[in-house]
Amino acid sequence: MNDQLAQGIVTKDHRETEFRRELRRAVRVMIEARWPVLALVILLATAVAAAFGPALAPFDPNRQNLVLRLADPLSSGPDGSVFWLGSDVLGRDVLTRLLYGARISLLVGIAAIVVGGTIGIVAGLLSGYFGGWVDDVIMRLGDIQLAFPFILLAIMFLVVLGSGIWNLILVLGVGQWVTYARIVRADTLSLREKEFVEAARALGDSTTSIIFRTILPNILAPLTVIASFNVASVILSEAALSFLGLGVPPSVPTWGSMLAESRDTLVANKWWLAVFPGVAIVLTVLSFNILGDWLRDFLDPRLRERT
Repeated sequence: MNDQLAQGIVTKDHRETEFRRELRRAVRVMIEARWPVLALVILLATAVAAAFGPALAPFDPNRQNLVLRLADPLSSGPDGSVFWLGSDVLGRDVLTRLLYGARISLLVGIAAIVVGGTIGIVAGLLSGYFGGWVDDVIMRLGDIQLAFPFILLAIMFLVVLGSGIWNLILVLGVGQWVTYARIVRADTLSLREKEFVEAARALGDSTTSIIFRTILPNILAPLTVIASFNVASVILSEAALSFLGLGVPPSVPTWGSMLAESRDTLVANKWWLAVFPGVAIVLTVLSFNILGDWLRDFLDPRLRERT
């Protein structure tokens, strides 16, 4: 009993040492690359805006004041309040709506990836492990979905289901599953005949245990990279659908709906209505892409010895 306890403590200490070593390596490589640090800072600032938007926002996002409509950035109201980024056509504060819009963009982006990733990972594991007709059915369903432009499918389903955050998350999530399924299927096909999987079968592990406890942990690294890229694409899709009026309800501020509302004011040189939400979308999407690119290099075993 004492020997087993001592062995368990040694194993735990070894894992903690490996984790600390990998964490130090990740910090060192990120600092050396520089751009991922800036991307991480931008994403952390966006996350803070999303989490604490109501506390940071100077106004209610739907408070209208037609007297102060289309106020320039840094304009002051009669009560001394400052519109740091100006106001829109209904006199609503642009900064406040940007802060609230960050919450919708991150919520939709991350939740849709969780939905699509879960469906795709399970489908890919089943397809790659069992093969045969299971593989044929799952892959043909993926081929059928890929045969249609995603934005058209999203518009069709949102017209049928109606606008709303959860409907939007469901539609965008279902649209992502094929990517995960194909990657997981390819990795599972190569892993299911490996020695450690055969050893798990010989020890009497159940099929569920082999799939989710033996194979899945060995394919999480590429999935993490794919998820970081897909968050960016989902945020763009949400902005596009909100721009078309098919995203969340009009009462909920989003970056895409703010862009849509700025169309009629561009000719009047009210540049801030389009620039600020556009810059927010560009910086967030670019940051996710930079971080995903860094993760891909960091998790690549061929580059591990160089770092």
